[in-house]
Amino acid sequence: MKHALEQLLGAPCYHMIELLRHPEHVEIWERALDGATVDWDELFADYRATVDWTAAAFLPELIDAYPSALVVLSLRDVDEWWRSVRDTVFEALLSVPVPIDAQGREAPAPARRFTVRMLTTKFTPNWADEAAAKAAFAHHNAAVRSAVPPDQLVEWRPGDGWEPLCKGLGLPVPAEPFPRVNAVTDFRSKFDLDPAQ
Repeated sequence: MKHALEQLLGAPCYHMIELLRHPEHVEIWERALDGATVDWDELFADYRATVDWTAAAFLPELIDAYPSALVVLSLRDVDEWWRSVRDTVFEALLSVPVPIDAQGREAPAPARRFTVRMLTTKFTPNWADEAAAKAAFAHHNAAVRSAVPPDQLVEWRPGDGWEPLCKGLGLPVPAEPFPRVNAVTDFRSKFDLDPAQ
């Protein structure tokens, strides 16, 4: 979705991975989690859209800041979603941090700590438990549908391709195939997780 929106909008799309690229952003998200006022325009100054759970966890705040924004609810079969998130994000969060720079510092540690706290606070305290995570997933989807006016909501499923996004954004459908990146194997390789999953 990040790559698709970047192609359609011609500008960067904010994704959870930005917490690793911009560790200074972790403090801003921490303040938001503590209920402090955040200058969303400043945080997103270089971006045209945002995706992924970091922003999704703050849907009410972002709706207040951007009341006319189009909201894309990316839908998955709950069992497929669980297998994917369990074998990628959740496993990475539960694994021991691996030093990634020449000085041996654990660069992802602040982003990891924040993400665990955010999931515990905004998703479910038992985010690593299958039943609790699936219930929170369904609750989140229902909350999005209830918070976003129907004419500003695009429900999108893998396999839907460009059409729903382009219709919602009022843009032509690109000739190129819809991007397909960040598969489970790609994620596991990027975060040095055992590829045998």
